[in-house]
Amino acid sequence: MSTLTTPDTSPLPTSEVVYRIQGGEAVVGEIRALGAKNFTTKAMVAALLGHSPTTLSNVPPIGDVAITQEMLAAIGVGATTEGDTLTIDPAPLASAQVPIPDSGSNRIPILLLGALLHRFDEVAVPVLGGCRIGERPVDFHLNAIEQFGGTVTTTSAGYVARRRKRLHGTQIKLPYPSVGATETCLFLSVLAEGRSVIANAAIEPEIIELITMLRAMGAIIFTSAGREIRVEGVPQLWGTRVPILGDRIEAASWACLAGASDGDITVSGINPNNLGNFLAYFQQAGGGFELLDSTTVRFFRRGPLQPTVVETDVYPGFSTDWQQPFALMLTQANGISIIHETVYENRFGYLKALNALGANTQLTTHCLGGLPCRFRDANHEHSAIIVGPTPLRSAGNIITIPDLRAGLAYIIAAAIAHGTSFIRGVPMLERGYGDVVPRLARMNLRIERVNDR
Repeated sequence: MSTLTTPDTSPLPTSEVVYRIQGGEAVVGEIRALGAKNFTTKAMVAALLGHSPTTLSNVPPIGDVAITQEMLAAIGVGATTEGDTLTIDPAPLASAQVPIPDSGSNRIPILLLGALLHRFDEVAVPVLGGCRIGERPVDFHLNAIEQFGGTVTTTSAGYVARRRKRLHGTQIKLPYPSVGATETCLFLSVLAEGRSVIANAAIEPEIIELITMLRAMGAIIFTSAGREIRVEGVPQLWGTRVPILGDRIEAASWACLAGASDGDITVSGINPNNLGNFLAYFQQAGGGFELLDSTTVRFFRRGPLQPTVVETDVYPGFSTDWQQPFALMLTQANGISIIHETVYENRFGYLKALNALGANTQLTTHCLGGLPCRFRDANHEHSAIIVGPTPLRSAGNIITIPDLRAGLAYIIAAAIAHGTSFIRGVPMLERGYGDVVPRLARMNLRIERVNDR
């Protein structure tokens, strides 16, 4: 195995688990999208707001669920798993001092801060984990807690929130329609005394699903045009049953795999309405799709891939989590494509490894698009120029996963590259994607999970 000239070119440690992929063929077959990572862990937090058990079904077997479950168990919450069903019982909840799990950390602790403050006068959570894809400040969350009547102290170990009496409703306008901040505001408002108005809220499908879950628990939540959410606080909530919606980020990635490899992939377990503008961009780039039923979509190429200009944005715009696999597809398009990233300022680190496989990409600090951008003139390399088509080739290259979403893009890169590739950093990928190897191997992709050395 030969190493790449990438940010990490160190040899693989003894017995490190890696993916070995022999690529270069069109990927054909069927795959089921698992439950959405970006909803499952938030639903686990929401379950703590009830006074009786909540049961979640279609729970994906991913690392972030295990990390969150470990955190909940550490503070006394009952969490039992049977197959893909997870039951959470908040009754034994005994502590508001959330530890860092032995298996790692994610961004769930900041959401626990607001949710647990209804049960305890003081809550402490650790410093956040998660992918390094740019600044992900918690100011929106902390300011929201203070507007609802709490106080927050930042320590070297994390954050401590306190309240002297029941939280009260408030009017809050988020500076940016952040998904996480909107979730914190929902958790704070549903049990607060009085009415709350959350303006400039996120409206991603996972947020709407969370609102539906909270309503089923007894919350009174109204939505309206213009990103505004109104909440009438209630004195208590109860448990419910919630099926986890299919993961739209994963489904779009399998679509890009079909497009990039000139394959034909049928994805089940996904509501195509939740794919939103992805379908329009996919078609614009030369992809095609067929709706087989209400939860099954077939993806393929309609002809040669065409260059496309893509700008990421909050929903209903093109998701920032879709741009990495879409970039892989654009390396096979005939011409010059542009991706303007407006959500995170440091999300193109994965392109260097793609260039080593034969892609032709460049980064610029300029805003190559028309959307208002927070990163204009801030010297962040947040626009990518992709010139194609460029055949990708691998001669035993080692590719190190830099973050969760880039990890799946690397699988697509290895799938379309002629030769054998080795992907390291598997635990990072498996935080958000479950049963990757067996599901892809059931198609015609030659992928194995092996111990190197």
